[in-house]
Amino acid sequence: MGLGSLRTYGLLIAIIVISLFFYLQNSAFAKPENLLVLLRSMASLGMIAFAQLLVIIAGELDLSVGAVYGLAATTLAVLWLAPNASMRLPFHPELPFLLALALALCVGLGAGWINAFFTTVVKIPSFIATLGMLSIAGGAELLLSNASNFNPAYNVPPADATEVQWFRALGATTLPFGIPVQVGWLALFFVVFWVVRHRTLFGFRLLAIGGNAPASEVNRLPVRRYKFIVFMLCGFMAGLAGILDFSYIGSIGPNSGAPLTFPVFAAVVIGGASLSGGRGTVFGTLMGAVLLAVLRNGLAIMGVGAFAQLIFVGAVTIGAVTIDVLGQRASRRS
Repeated sequence: MGLGSLRTYGLLIAIIVISLFFYLQNSAFAKPENLLVLLRSMASLGMIAFAQLLVIIAGELDLSVGAVYGLAATTLAVLWLAPNASMRLPFHPELPFLLALALALCVGLGAGWINAFFTTVVKIPSFIATLGMLSIAGGAELLLSNASNFNPAYNVPPADATEVQWFRALGATTLPFGIPVQVGWLALFFVVFWVVRHRTLFGFRLLAIGGNAPASEVNRLPVRRYKFIVFMLCGFMAGLAGILDFSYIGSIGPNSGAPLTFPVFAAVVIGGASLSGGRGTVFGTLMGAVLLAVLRNGLAIMGVGAFAQLIFVGAVTIGAVTIDVLGQRASRRS
């Protein structure tokens, strides 16, 4: 049994034990409606974490996902709703919703392309390149929105009713049995990323690139192209998640994605991905996201404040990285 399997089984056991603890503290934790809230709350985190996993497997890191999440949602609001009092643009586009949606998603793709360009072509470490993109995207979001909130229900002039229905259908509707549609999005992308990572030549080569990039280049693997793909995919998923949450909440405000940056990274690391690249599973990442969601939800039910919740998340992440480092040392010795 490999280290990855042991980590996954350990995560499953930890989730069960922690869930049992929260249930014993407050039986409301196990109520179906609370479990649905728990799943919905981790949908965006999980979707972005799946893409971040591919970036980390390739031996890189994307720190800009939280800012891109907010910028894409704000771009949709600005291009579609165009509230005259809040915009810093010299024109008021008021584009059709579907066109504004497509352009907002292109913002995520563009941010990923820029990250990949500076990482693979200019040869800047991805940590620095994406940290810079975090600042650029965050500043662009504030500049476009004039640090204002957007809400289609109270927009002036009023948004088209049919387009508002389309917008709400993205993230605010429910599937059969009362399942939030965002849980459906999470399940869909879990399957997509699982197939890409575990059942395609792309996923196999990505492991090789992350495990030993120089050897991959010697063997003429398309290292640069693959890194462009994973960075762009990460930017796209961050933008899509921001738009889905905008749809669910009904409004978007400044720095809306800032709280996501660290949990996304934490979910991937807790799920067993190696910071040095070349290792990680989609199922493990999902379990990492579930563990974080269970911790946040259970602590909230117990009345533990948001600041204390950050302490728990940070401690769990440090523990996961420590396990990863110690495991790699043990593997090298053996």
